[in-house]
Amino acid sequence: MEVTSEAKYLKTSPRKLRLVAERVQSLAPSEALVRLRFTPKAAASDLTKVIRSAVANAVNNHKMLEKDLVIKRVEINEGPRLKRFIPRSRGMVHPILKRTSHVKVILGEEK
Repeated sequence: MEVTSEAKYLKTSPRKLRLVAERVQSLAPSEALVRLRFTPKAAASDLTKVIRSAVANAVNNHKMLEKDLVIKRVEINEGPRLKRFIPRSRGMVHPILKRTSHVKVILGEEK
């Protein structure tokens, strides 16, 4: 059985989140949380919240044991972009794209 948890519209670019998500693929959630705690990236805290939520969903809603869980997949997708502009000389502007992310963590039972 698979259990999911999602966080949408995070104010972190998908590229930065994917760098952190690669470190926790196919680990136990407890080990992944320890690894994220010592990761010196701001995206680690966003990923930590989603993993904790997925574990809580598995334990409370599906009556699974926390020690049997493993992270099957971490999907980082691009959300909508906030379009902003910065003024430049001679009346021109340059666009700024503030990227957002959707994070989905899928947990499964270890075989």
